[in-house]
Amino acid sequence: MKLRDLVLFAIALIVLVADQASKAWAIENIPLNTTYNIFPPPLGDWFVLTHITNSGAAFGLFPQLSIVFTFVALIVSVVIVAYYRSIPAGQWIVRLSLGMQLGGAMGNLIDRLRFGAVTDLLYVRPFPVFNIADASIVTGVGLLMFHLWRTSPKTEAQPAPMDSPDEMKSAGND
Repeated sequence: MKLRDLVLFAIALIVLVADQASKAWAIENIPLNTTYNIFPPPLGDWFVLTHITNSGAAFGLFPQLSIVFTFVALIVSVVIVAYYRSIPAGQWIVRLSLGMQLGGAMGNLIDRLRFGAVTDLLYVRPFPVFNIADASIVTGVGLLMFHLWRTSPKTEAQPAPMDSPDEMKSAGND
């Protein structure tokens, strides 16, 4: 196995450990549905730790579909691992982004399997409460979008081909 093949698992493991450690700390130290101020104002006015659970998707949407999100996380994880080896050498942003997405998906999947819901704890106002796994998934998707935008072939508008010699003659006479 080459070093570039290990990048996916190394990044995913870093994200997973940070996510699960932060969630374990929040569960142990912050009562459910309460807030813990870690900074004085003015920083503390917009960033606090808030321990909540979320059985739905991002922002608490569709809480009744927890089992669906469990299967989605499993499928996404398998697809990322299967696709990863086909990424050409030199595509480090893609490797980084997929590692972040895999680690985040696994972090939230572990919560769903253990608790039936995801533990959220980071509250940056005005955004909904989230966790390291969520932040990693969003950042990974953003990096991937940036890479695709940056590397997409630039095409210039070409004139439409003319169908017949008569159209070519009339186009030249206008």
